[in-house]
Amino acid sequence: MKATPPPSHPGPAVPSSTSGRGASAGEAPLLNIANALTVLRIILVPVFVWLMLRPGDAMRLAAALVFVVAAATDRLDGQLARSRNLITSFGKIADPIADKALTLSAFILLSAAGRLWWWVTALIVARELGITVMRFAMLRRAVMAASRGGKIKTVLQILALVGLLLPWHAVLPATLATALLRVSYALVAAALVVTVATGIDYVLQAIRISREKSAAGAAGGARHG
Repeated sequence: MKATPPPSHPGPAVPSSTSGRGASAGEAPLLNIANALTVLRIILVPVFVWLMLRPGDAMRLAAALVFVVAAATDRLDGQLARSRNLITSFGKIADPIADKALTLSAFILLSAAGRLWWWVTALIVARELGITVMRFAMLRRAVMAASRGGKIKTVLQILALVGLLLPWHAVLPATLATALLRVSYALVAAALVVTVATGIDYVLQAIRISREKSAAGAAGGARHG
């Protein structure tokens, strides 16, 4: 009687080339909901700018609503990226760029419209651009994650901007509108203080990381010398 050969065992499964197409090993696919929200925020920036440049309270209200929607996508895309493991190199670069484009354009347009002092906008723009460039430059040494203070700064900036963007006097009684406007300027002051303080903290953190890396490199060179 002819012996029946044992069934052959299949080899290790080969991952399909279609799953995670365009993504490097260990990275989520480029096309995902978190990145889509980031791209949407980038698209909404010129829409917001166009509405802000149009005359009338209706356009100002529409600009404020677009700003709120765009700001909401900032929080949502970050939550989705972390909870669903959708973090990509594109998202790491595009997300902070989209954030800064939205908030800094709002600060600049408010100052151009005479609703915010230019020196406040200049300080915030200098801090945001300077720290963003520094964090990208530090990627070669270490990832500087957003601090708790940085997150508080973002919330204060968004609240202050929404308060200044909304045409309170067009939709509310004068007394209430004036009170809300004063609250908005108080939020601007708080946002400015936290913005400068966290900027200094990031610079000190970058100096500390650079010194630690330099010391580690020198120690490694001495061991191999």
